[in-house]
Amino acid sequence: MIELRRSEDRGHADHGWLDTHHTFSFASYFDPAHMGFGPLRVLNEDRVAPGQGFRSHPHRDMEIISVVVEGGLEHKDSIGSGSVLRPGDVQVMSAGSGVVHSEFNASSTDPVHFLQIWIEPGQPGGEPTYRERHFDDDAVRGRLACIASEDGRDGSMTIGRDVRVHRAKLENGEDASLALGEGRGAWVQVIAGEVRVGAETLGPGDGAAVTDEAALSLSSASDVTDLLVFDVPV
Repeated sequence: MIELRRSEDRGHADHGWLDTHHTFSFASYFDPAHMGFGPLRVLNEDRVAPGQGFRSHPHRDMEIISVVVEGGLEHKDSIGSGSVLRPGDVQVMSAGSGVVHSEFNASSTDPVHFLQIWIEPGQPGGEPTYRERHFDDDAVRGRLACIASEDGRDGSMTIGRDVRVHRAKLENGEDASLALGEGRGAWVQVIAGEVRVGAETLGPGDGAAVTDEAALSLSSASDVTDLLVFDVPV
């Protein structure tokens, strides 16, 4: 079964410095029909104006993943981590017992576009940790490449939940598939381009929940399709 979540149906807020879309309920946007998908709790698409950003704020008991699409995202936190993330970089912060961090656009002239993902951890507490890794186009081209997982499979970064996060960049007509185990489903989120999921075509910002299927099958319907797939227990 495929349930669509069109881009225009997401929650949206324009704060001037931040233009943000919420796939699931977040902050002042509340929709009881869209509270998450399994342990995938937050999936925000953010565009931050030059020189602006999120001032220091706390998190705890959440696996937070940031995927930079365009521009540079400057991260600083209370455990001593700090860097500027660029396109292809993926950041994982396990908030654990508590961490304070800030995220700012590293440029004074260009916006930054990134996706922020929150996954509920398997166990609360623990020491907060930070890690990042670069996945270049070759690493994700033509296949669903695992970028985060509980067991660090295939060179992915580890997170504290049995969730597998994949990214793919597919050329027109190129296919990709993912076997789904019993009791698992997939959330597809399109970053750019178009992809066919079954009989449905998804465009930029569109999402889809795939459940009660043995496998997920994708086919690119544009020159290049950039997407994320979350394999989660449901």
